[in-house]
Amino acid sequence: MDKLKAIEVFIEVAQGLSFSGAAQRLGMAKGNVTKHIAWLEQSLGVQLLTRTTKSVSLTESGLSLLENGRELLDRVENIDAAVRQSVKEPKGMLRLGAPPSFGAFHLVPIITAFSSAHPDIQVVLYLDDGRTDLVAEGLDMSVRIATSLKDTSQVAQRLAVVPQLLVASPDYLRRRGTPQTIADLAHHECMVHALKSPTNIWTFMGEKPGQTKDAARGEVPSGKTSVRVNGSIRANYGDPLRHAALLGHGISMHPTYMVMQDLQEGRLVSVLPQFRPVGVDIYAVFPSRKNLPVRVRTFLDFLRQWFAAADWHAYQNVP
Repeated sequence: MDKLKAIEVFIEVAQGLSFSGAAQRLGMAKGNVTKHIAWLEQSLGVQLLTRTTKSVSLTESGLSLLENGRELLDRVENIDAAVRQSVKEPKGMLRLGAPPSFGAFHLVPIITAFSSAHPDIQVVLYLDDGRTDLVAEGLDMSVRIATSLKDTSQVAQRLAVVPQLLVASPDYLRRRGTPQTIADLAHHECMVHALKSPTNIWTFMGEKPGQTKDAARGEVPSGKTSVRVNGSIRANYGDPLRHAALLGHGISMHPTYMVMQDLQEGRLVSVLPQFRPVGVDIYAVFPSRKNLPVRVRTFLDFLRQWFAAADWHAYQNVP
């Protein structure tokens, strides 16, 4: 039997000193009221009421329960109201993981916009390499970027597919020449992201949208084409590879959002722009689909809307 319900029944009896009156107010049969009181007395191991054929009175234990029981039910009601209110107005701390470059430069504008819209949610950003155990680190969710997500122990929702580009500095291309075909990459200094291309394989999807084979002089394949590349620098983050490309060390592959400003300002140029490297997926990852806190659901919805509005292809045609 529910102890809180039994206390509620007891308080109704104690306030009116009547089993019949309590039954009427509660919409219960008098026999059920009697059962609740008997169960509560047995559960507590004390007598709460003194009953005669003509009257009902409170024992000392009954008086104590009446005073404390009212306070208990009020607290339960306040807790219930607070929980219901939190569903309507999300609040609390959101612990969010993200890759360093994307998190620091591209996710922060989303977080600031979200914080303006939901000031009662505090976002704590943790920068990691995407292999963090969410549960062990106490993260509510993580934004991860990968060509494929292999960890099936957690729930992942794709937010966007972002195009990638090959880039190099004008100085490198003057010294080493500009590749004309995918096969030419095998003879260049190519700097590889160790997590995205662990076997040094770069894969391309053929012509860009709207590209014709005549425009590429017949060199644009219609399906996937791969090439094994080599270079003296590898890294598990994109930032060092981009920096090395800016220094003229070689050719690197990056999502468009990472090099768009460099391309616009001429520090880097697009290499083999007629080909499309396989894009990278941006995922929202969280430990479980069940009982997802409202603050997490609210942020996830915000992310979906933000990414849906982003034009990831706008920078593919930057020279």
